[in-house]
Amino acid sequence: MLTHPTLDQLRTLKFDGMVQAFVELEAQEETRNLSHAEWLALLLDREAADRSTRRFQTRLRAARLRHSQATVEDVDYRTPRQLDRALFQQLATCRWIAEHRGLLITGPCGVGKSWLSCALAQKACRDGYTVYYARVPRLFADLDLAHGDGRFARLFRMLVKVNLLVLDDWGPDRLSAGQRRDLMEIVEDRHGRGSILITSQLPVASWHEVIGEPTLGDAILDRIVHNAYRLELDGPSMRKLKATDATDAAAPTVAATAVDDKPSKGAKK
Repeated sequence: MLTHPTLDQLRTLKFDGMVQAFVELEAQEETRNLSHAEWLALLLDREAADRSTRRFQTRLRAARLRHSQATVEDVDYRTPRQLDRALFQQLATCRWIAEHRGLLITGPCGVGKSWLSCALAQKACRDGYTVYYARVPRLFADLDLAHGDGRFARLFRMLVKVNLLVLDDWGPDRLSAGQRRDLMEIVEDRHGRGSILITSQLPVASWHEVIGEPTLGDAILDRIVHNAYRLELDGPSMRKLKATDATDAAAPTVAATAVDDKPSKGAKK
């Protein structure tokens, strides 16, 4: 059998996973006794896995997550921050995204809201959903610029069409009239069609004040809050805890160095 022409044809057809599997199987002595059907099955399995991985990587790059390495498997449940483990693990199944429901994560600064939101977003990418992450202040700045340079329609279409829109760091600055209108349009077009995940240091009861205009505030929050799960966190800053742990871990080393450097009796200084 002419191996090289076969590999060239597979590359031409962009079956890169099959190419890799073909080379590996050819190098293994025990695989030479496999039937043609078994060989083909192994090649197809590798190609399917390879394409799935590439699609996931494309979705992850498009999501632009702040913490791209965050995963639901690495969530810290030991730190006391009132994280509902059962609810979080239920959210990690991404069923709420399939049902077009929302998620609101609130809590003080440093408690891990952004990291948890990125972990859920990364899992959504793995499960085949499209995601877009944006910090709220920067998103409104981008929308404002887009109104002026002709990009608004394209940006708005992307914000509306993704399966999961992550809005990080909501509040505390009050929205302008233009920001309220943009948010209303985004929320209205996504309602019942996609999921929104919002993180904020402010409790949900204070969000009316952030929006600023009672009528639009009622309309926006009615579409966000009533169909959303909530994770209400509370506890010390995890950044502070990690810094303290790092300091404590380094302290014995420093003390030991100080002891070692102390001159012995009778030694020259």
